[in-house]
Amino acid sequence: MLEITKVLKENGYKVTPQRLAIYNVLKSNKKHPCVDSIYNELQSKFPTMSLATVYKSLEVFKNLGLVQELNVGEGSFRYDANIIPHPHVICLKCGKIDDIESSDFLNLTDYAEAKTGYRITGQQVYFYGYCPKCK
Repeated sequence: MLEITKVLKENGYKVTPQRLAIYNVLKSNKKHPCVDSIYNELQSKFPTMSLATVYKSLEVFKNLGLVQELNVGEGSFRYDANIIPHPHVICLKCGKIDDIESSDFLNLTDYAEAKTGYRITGQQVYFYGYCPKCK
């Protein structure tokens, strides 16, 4: 939590208990929650916190490079505090999202640049299928 406190202060943002709690939800699990999930998880602890606070905090975190925003085709975004580029695999039945942590994907950006001539500024790779529970 010292990391986020420092980054927020250095960039002129207030460090609030709600912001710290929102970031902690993301950092402490790998469920890749959406805004509503984060809001619902924190509602009992912060009953006066609005959904707008969650949206605004996530936007700040995203702009500061503290979280990844994932668009997995559900009509809403999911969030990941693991900002190291890595692929995700999404279950088509239950919607579960898992990280794929492997060094096999580390050179994907270099490969794409070499093949296309583009200067790649970011990447998100998604695999779709059925998780062990749903298959």
